[in-house]
Amino acid sequence: MGPVIRRLLACAIVLPLILCRTNGAAAQGADQCFICHQGMGDKPSSSFAHDIHRSNGVTCAGCHGGNAESDDMDRAMDPKAGFLGAPHGDEISLRCAKCHAAQFSNFQGSVHGILSTTGRERVAQCTTCHNAHGIVAVRNPASPVYPLNVVKTCTRCHNDAAYIRTYNPSLPVDQLEKYRTSVHGIRNARGDTKTAECASCHGSHDILPVTDVKSRVYPTNIPATCAACHSNAGYMAGYGIPTNQYALYAGSVHGIALLQKHDLGAPACNKCHGNHGAAPPGVESISKVCGTCHALNADLFSSSPHKKAFDDRKLPECETCHSNHGIGPANIAMLGTGPGAVCGRCHRADQDPPGYQAATAMRAMMDSLQQAEDSARALVDAAEQRGMEVGEAKFKLRDVRQARLEARTVVHAFDEERFRGVVDKGLSTASLVSAEAQGAIDEYVFRRIGLGVATLIITIVALSLYLTIRRLERRQLLHGDRSHHS
Repeated sequence: MGPVIRRLLACAIVLPLILCRTNGAAAQGADQCFICHQGMGDKPSSSFAHDIHRSNGVTCAGCHGGNAESDDMDRAMDPKAGFLGAPHGDEISLRCAKCHAAQFSNFQGSVHGILSTTGRERVAQCTTCHNAHGIVAVRNPASPVYPLNVVKTCTRCHNDAAYIRTYNPSLPVDQLEKYRTSVHGIRNARGDTKTAECASCHGSHDILPVTDVKSRVYPTNIPATCAACHSNAGYMAGYGIPTNQYALYAGSVHGIALLQKHDLGAPACNKCHGNHGAAPPGVESISKVCGTCHALNADLFSSSPHKKAFDDRKLPECETCHSNHGIGPANIAMLGTGPGAVCGRCHRADQDPPGYQAATAMRAMMDSLQQAEDSARALVDAAEQRGMEVGEAKFKLRDVRQARLEARTVVHAFDEERFRGVVDKGLSTASLVSAEAQGAIDEYVFRRIGLGVATLIITIVALSLYLTIRRLERRQLLHGDRSHHS
């Protein structure tokens, strides 16, 4: 190949590249506003040089209006050319909304989209979180809303006690400090972009008040919000924690109460793990967490012999018998040493005879109380169906149920004699109720027999009277006939 041909080929390759660079420079040069301000070295132009809008061909006029192609300041900033100037207040977000309509629609109904305390503009504007001239993509580590930066961005306002007090004095302002102590916060500080930050739970443009039923952090929605990450096996791969917590919780007594019965007093994930300071409860703290609701049970356990035994073995207290996410109803089946009973996990006849015997005895007492209650209730129902007055017996029957419930609580003291005292009280009341109900049934039977006998006697008397009357009538007829013939 000769030198001339090589030069021609080189020109054929290089010339298009030169033309492309020239066209690109011309396109950038079309924004005369930027060129002028860049020449002045002002901060807005320095920031806009790396703005995602500029890289996508949006000029200064895209937000400020005017003629960006003119290098004449009067023509470029002529109101007739659509020049708007620097936006203030709500005008900032309205200009963003020209392109970002969907985000603005969500923002309008959010806590940040409502009117501020001045009543003149919204609490926040788009630039409050995204910046103004230096906006970059969310996935860019320099973005204020990048996962590793979101917490700092949010806490510019939410850690300002004076500012927050003007909106909601009860709103805590230590969320950042709490978050940094949480598992999420620790991982986030180490650079893990997958761990939860503010927007992960609260949302971004559509953040709603906690009291709004549509909020991601409304009590009935919290389990699903947490499950968005924690039930995703692929997303959670590498963290070494199970992903079936939501499924277990949804079928638990707590999950059914919250998700099906809409009992807002039932605990969701945050009630046990915390909100901004979310962390797995430790061995000691598990009982403290449960004890915030089940205070009497926790007090009884703390003074029981099991407390020291559990501490020595480093066993979680409540969780050992009741589980954690999949907590089922507390029932008689848990007590004792039979199949399914939790006592038998530690207490065996050959290794711990006293504990094994106590558990067996307590189960037998509980069974006897349940049977006595069922028997008493059946007798009361039978008497009531027969129309007998058993109101007082029904009232006393509630005391039997209360004794059974009290026994289920006292079992946490693991004191056989104390447990027996509660059960005996219930058995005594059940016996009294059964006697009263049986007495009412016996009275009913007596009344029925008495009524039958009385009815029989009345029938016999009536029949006798009838026959007597008929006999007298026949005699009168016979006497009349004889008088006529004579």
